[in-house]
Amino acid sequence: MKVLIVDDEKMIRDVLREYVEFEGNDAFEAEDGLQAVRMCKDMDFDIILMDVMMPGLDGFSAVKEIRKNKDIPVIMLSARGEEYDKLFGFEVGADDYVTKPFSPKEVMARIAAVTKRHRAGTAAADRKTYKFEGLEIDMKGRNVYVDGEKLELTPKEYELLFYLVKNNGIALSREKLLSDVWGFDFYGDDRTVDTHIKMLRSSLGEYRKFIVTLRGMGYKFEA
Repeated sequence: MKVLIVDDEKMIRDVLREYVEFEGNDAFEAEDGLQAVRMCKDMDFDIILMDVMMPGLDGFSAVKEIRKNKDIPVIMLSARGEEYDKLFGFEVGADDYVTKPFSPKEVMARIAAVTKRHRAGTAAADRKTYKFEGLEIDMKGRNVYVDGEKLELTPKEYELLFYLVKNNGIALSREKLLSDVWGFDFYGDDRTVDTHIKMLRSSLGEYRKFIVTLRGMGYKFEA
């Protein structure tokens, strides 16, 4: 597995490299967001560990640029642990968010969890295209259409919708959604799920009817 470590602090890069290579993986380093973007244009990586606060190009902006061309899972690294920062990280396309100071062993566990989830999602996407009345969902192409018109959703809205659809007819608690869509270690609350469901329903128009609220529990996709 190829792991790109992006951080302006050499000490942090060195520690993460040691653990990544100890697990039998190949480690690559970038000192800032610009270098990371350039490296991702020339190479393919299995996962990126991306610091947030860096000179030149910050981690959030770097993830946005990388996501334009590559679907590489990203774990953000930041000293800022406020819920707003985490939510923003997920909105720009991050798969997980680790607050500094962190345990390198915990980071390795998160790498394993994120890459496993990403591989499972990619495998499912390779097989699945869904159509429910005028709602068409192309998971491989990561496209959603309402009555033939392509929607522009946020990365997390895509993930949430795809997860709901793949679990069609299954009752999903808010805790389950937080764990599987945002990551097992995300310390958000019910409002995180409810807010994204509200935005997703707004985008789906009349087909919002397929996302059913389970009072006191969570949601399910029913079509």
